[in-house]
Amino acid sequence: MKRISNNIYQISLGWVNVFVIDDNGLTLIDTGPKGSTGKIFSAIKNSGMNPYAIKRIILTHAHPDHSGSAEEIKRMLRVPVMAHREDAEIMRYGIACRKEICLTPGLKNWLIYELAIKRSGINIEPLVIDEQLNDRDLLPLLGGIRVIHTPGHTRGHISLLAENEEVLIAGDLLSNSAGLGLSVIYENMAEGISSILKVTDLDFDKMVFGRGRPIMKDAGSLMRQAFDNYDYALV
Repeated sequence: MKRISNNIYQISLGWVNVFVIDDNGLTLIDTGPKGSTGKIFSAIKNSGMNPYAIKRIILTHAHPDHSGSAEEIKRMLRVPVMAHREDAEIMRYGIACRKEICLTPGLKNWLIYELAIKRSGINIEPLVIDEQLNDRDLLPLLGGIRVIHTPGHTRGHISLLAENEEVLIAGDLLSNSAGLGLSVIYENMAEGISSILKVTDLDFDKMVFGRGRPIMKDAGSLMRQAFDNYDYALV
């Protein structure tokens, strides 16, 4: 695991990242695609922590590369799963992707979609969300983690702001796989861009992504610079 801040860690599962918060037990942020449980548990164990100390799962959104192992881990550990109500509605039926998909232009995005995302399918093991989250909810972790509803990538996509540690867990709001930019796909790109601009008003120093490298310093400033000058005509 890569340490992001005092109590937040990143686990890379190859082309997608999940996160662990160490406070009042462990909180797992996203679960990777189906079949990721062993990799996640091994990474936690190798860091000197106990994967059976996971007390809750928070999903940034429904897509199968983020929620694919959620039901398995929930069943194994008997822990609650939390997600925004908009995506909770479809995950209970095993649906992880809605039909509305807009591919961000560019060869890199097309390749990632064709070689990785498209192969993930649209279904997951049916998953009942135990606690439905809403915009501006404050979770009692690390002195307060703010839920930021950031729709666009999916209707129920959320980002998480660990205010005291100045870390934004962005999910797939955007990516940093080949420089800071839009995510590969959106259900509604205009909403996604609005959500990105919403987040630029927040204060944070570090930023982590579902896909790509973390930004470990001046992330808020770098994000504002990137999207103040973004050529939206390209999308």
